Amino acid sequence: MAFARFATYPKVAALAATGITAAAVAGYYLNREKNSASSVRRLYPPSANFPDLTKHHNCMAKHLTPSLYAKLCDKSTSNGFTLDNIIQTGVDNPGHPFIYTVGCVAGDEECYEVFKDLFDPIIDDRHGGYAPDAIHPTDLDASKIRGGVFDSKYVLSSRVRTGRSIRGLSLPPATDRAERREVERVVSSALNGLSGDLNGKYYPLNNMSDKEQDQLIEDHFLFDKPVSPLLTCSGMARDWPDARGIFHNQDKNFLVWVNEEDHTRVISQIT
Repeated sequence: MAFARFATYPKVAALAATGITAAAVAGYYLNREKNSASSVRRLYPPSANFPDLTKHHNCMAKHLTPSLYAKLCDKSTSNGFTLDNIIQTGVDNPGHPFIYTVGCVAGDEECYEVFKDLFDPIIDDRHGGYAPDAIHPTDLDASKIRGGVFDSKYVLSSRVRTGRSIRGLSLPPATDRAERREVERVVSSALNGLSGDLNGKYYPLNNMSDKEQDQLIEDHFLFDKPVSPLLTCSGMARDWPDARGIFHNQDKNFLVWVNEEDHTRVISQIT
């Protein structure tokens, strides 16, 4: 899913638990002048443009009513992301009664405020109860972990990963080439400055040698261009592989994917 998570928006904090993007990379905040939500010019009334959701099975279709569409369809964030941009992937992918998807994406962090009347109930529904003012609990005390001993006969490796986004830049469904390249610049610069056991190298997908590519494939680090309609219909695969890449440390147990489905996917791996 391509939702984005930001620490300043606690009402959507629970999304982090499902691999959805979250707070900005520390120390690399990019400021952008924000204006109030702008309007979208339309030639036809909202009722004429409401999508046919009669055969859809996703959270968006469940919560988007004609009246709510009429209320939100003329709004946009200061980056220009609209309600129709948000719901398009859910319109194009009806889903299945037994495979209930989210059906919408956020183009930037403002979406959670400008379109809160849609996002709040979807988030609450997706998590089986999560109020708009709820705050996702965080506990990084590893001593509290119980178990975690895997039988080596069956488990070859284990990964823990999370997503993080850069504040001030559009999220993957809305980002343009310049913003995506800025994400890569900011993240790769930060990663290349790491030292100690985190010291490593960044490998851009569009500028790596055949040897490097073969090694990343052998290590199971290389990610592919998104092919899922849920992702392609939300604009996640545009301009591939421009400004995408992989960082890993020397021990190959710390990885960061850049501009895959999120700005970053931070991964800890034990083999």
